[in-house]
Amino acid sequence: MSMLERPSTRSRERRQRRILRWALLALLLLLVFAVGVAFGQALDDAPEPGGATTSVRTLTPLEQERPARTVTVTVTQP
Repeated sequence: MSMLERPSTRSRERRQRRILRWALLALLLLLVFAVGVAFGQALDDAPEPGGATTSVRTLTPLEQERPARTVTVTVTQP
């Protein structure tokens, strides 16, 4: 093949497949890198283990109804 001849269709397809393969590999590596960075950021943002957390709340008692009936039990023998 000389410089003036056109490359064959087969070699052109082979070259295109090679370029596509390298582009997909580069995209995959970029994706893996981005996932790694995101995972590292998530680990860095997590709170330190063993840290104490205190929360204070005031509970208000619910109102109770008066009992309808009261019963007194007397036990004579223990």
